[in-house]
Amino acid sequence: MTATLIISTYNWPEALELCLLSVLNQSKMPLEVIIADDGSKLETKLLIEKYEKKFTVPLNHVWHEDKGFRKCIILNKAISEAKSDYIIQIDGDVILHKDFIKDHLSFSKKGTYVRGNRCMIGKIKTKKLIDSKTILISYLSNNLKFREHGFRSVFLNRLKNSQEKPISDGVFGSNISFYKNDFIAINGYNNDFQGWGAEDKELAQRLVNYGVNQRKMKFLGIQFHLHHQLADRKNHDVQVNVIYNLLKTKQYFCQNGLNQV
Repeated sequence: MTATLIISTYNWPEALELCLLSVLNQSKMPLEVIIADDGSKLETKLLIEKYEKKFTVPLNHVWHEDKGFRKCIILNKAISEAKSDYIIQIDGDVILHKDFIKDHLSFSKKGTYVRGNRCMIGKIKTKKLIDSKTILISYLSNNLKFREHGFRSVFLNRLKNSQEKPISDGVFGSNISFYKNDFIAINGYNNDFQGWGAEDKELAQRLVNYGVNQRKMKFLGIQFHLHHQLADRKNHDVQVNVIYNLLKTKQYFCQNGLNQV
């Protein structure tokens, strides 16, 4: 099976460059990489054009005009162009372990979606990595939070109970994978979600309502998240209430989704 790697980004080319370097370092490359760009300026476009020459697989740039936080819309556009049956989704401010793609593919299972974790890099370490343009980081590095999420072990993963559960808890859009057919069946991301917050968990809840259970991936699918200031969260509570409603109604299809882009 092959996978399409979707990378969301917005106006932080310095972080995106580290992310792309870590993709180039993968032990197993995806079939293609698609950048879902929520309206970045020219610097991001030029960076992607530079890295197109370095990639042995297609590196495609899907962009729309900056009209505020419209991540759901650009993700729908990007995933609609994916040629693979399986989607691995990350954000453009993470550094991937070299076996990240390999782990997601090996952990995938029909009738489920995969939820990964992330190790958080502190402000000082983030600056050092960006200034030096290096991706050399591990769970032993200094200035980390949730260090345990940076430790990769196939043995411990096998020991850990990977029970499938009908939940959307703990989902991060920066470390999630799913089958494209399931994504299409629920009409993708909800375009009504504009502004930061809960779009990933809302998607996951509708996947659960459709009958797709969560598999929590421990000790595999390792990624390190670069430090940045928190986004404006004014819409977060309203959008979380949408998820609570989905728990009651069991609805899985959103009207304003993939079919509207």
